[in-house]
Amino acid sequence: MRLSSLLSQFRDWIAPGLTGPPLLAFLPALSLGAFWLGGERALLVASLGLPLLFTVAGTFGLQSVRPPGRDQVTGLLGSAGFEAEVERIGAELAESDLKSACILVDLDEWPEAVVRHGAGAGDVLAQCVAQRIAEALRPADVVARLDDSRFAVCLHPVRQFDLEMCIQLCGRLQVALEEPVMVDGVAVYLSCTVGFCLSGRAPGAGAADWIGAAATALAEARRHGPSSMRSFTPQERRRSLLQPNLRDEAAAALENGQIQPWFQPQISTDTGRVSGFEALARWTHPRHGVIQPPDFLPLLEGNGLIERMGQVTLSHALGALAAWDRAGVQVPSVGVNFTTTELRNPALVDRIKWELDRFDLAPSRLAVEILETVVTDSPDDALTRTVRALGQLGCRIDLDDFGTGQASIAALRRFAIRRIKIDRSFIARADRDPEQQRMIAAILTMAEQLGLDTLGEGVETAGEHALLAQLGCAHVQGFGIARPMPFSETVDWIFAHEATLADAPQIGRGAG
Repeated sequence: MRLSSLLSQFRDWIAPGLTGPPLLAFLPALSLGAFWLGGERALLVASLGLPLLFTVAGTFGLQSVRPPGRDQVTGLLGSAGFEAEVERIGAELAESDLKSACILVDLDEWPEAVVRHGAGAGDVLAQCVAQRIAEALRPADVVARLDDSRFAVCLHPVRQFDLEMCIQLCGRLQVALEEPVMVDGVAVYLSCTVGFCLSGRAPGAGAADWIGAAATALAEARRHGPSSMRSFTPQERRRSLLQPNLRDEAAAALENGQIQPWFQPQISTDTGRVSGFEALARWTHPRHGVIQPPDFLPLLEGNGLIERMGQVTLSHALGALAAWDRAGVQVPSVGVNFTTTELRNPALVDRIKWELDRFDLAPSRLAVEILETVVTDSPDDALTRTVRALGQLGCRIDLDDFGTGQASIAALRRFAIRRIKIDRSFIARADRDPEQQRMIAAILTMAEQLGLDTLGEGVETAGEHALLAQLGCAHVQGFGIARPMPFSETVDWIFAHEATLADAPQIGRGAG
């Protein structure tokens, strides 16, 4: 075991130096030293022999043990090098009672940061992330960059290491990476999602098994939102193995009521009262629990059932509005997301009319949510006519994820947008970042000049909520308000929320 470690250090640090420029730079000094000690004959031997010796060593020996290619930006190991190191550590663990963990770190806001600040900023962020990860670990721990936003760690084996210690370590990594990074004088904030697998829980002996287990844990963490952390468990393995079987179950689940909308509240920043709910599809599986949209939407799309899911979501969302009315709770509207495929269907308008009539609801109580990228990419075609027709019917048209698709003012007018939903990438940590605050203020000023209503998405903290209220954003939505919930829980949530309003100070523009 000790010999393996020494060979690894020789391979990673000593061998490259023996054949590279650092030591070759000392050849003149070595030759001079040989002349000083042994005269002209020693000088001749050193001058001719040393270059020949290094050439032969590099060609036949040391070159074969140079480390794998490294990331050009950070200098960290790449995927192949990391897998080789994990294989080495796994072999060391197999010969001892030592413990380790494989950790994957995924930067949540990486794409938005690169789009907003440029590719050069991406390099600066990557270098800073690499440095902070290294500073949070020991020198012997292995760190790699697997792709633009994903980093990996394999801990040097130790005798004492358990789940709690690994959670604490991953927490320190998250805290370190969430500190702002200055890029051209602007503070850029990133959060990270973490998945890890302890060596004792790896499903196989190979490096691919261990890394794959950490990737499974990371995927589960991402399903729970940004800044989440998950450990690999046997249950996660069963879920990943069952994923192919879910394709056959998805169609039946849609028809038997397992796939239904859950509802996330939206509240007014002036009054604190509920101003609406957004309907978000969830699959409640009888064996696997709640399955998130990223796991089942591709299955429905592959079966040609996306439009059918839209019909089911619309029907349940409007049914929920009618039920809230009967329960005597005030929910002004419900938002439903529509895909590009649905919006290109000319029959959509008549179907929505029929559903509204069936539940005896005014069209103004339905918010048709469309992505900003749809508005940006769509010319004046069938999709535009459908959206305009829904606006003329009286439905409110909400532009979702505003700020990610570069929609023009002309597009806002062409699609008769009534409200813009400011993307979470602008909201995150805005209460601590003056640059974020200026960007939000600019968006709100534009919306006010155009007569558009506004909603801030992804609000996670009281500070973000208060800031949006003070800047004049009319509505907020996010985990800081409430997570999506089944319809059966909404009425109790509304009553509990309204009960807190009497004693809570107003933080919006209407505050005295």
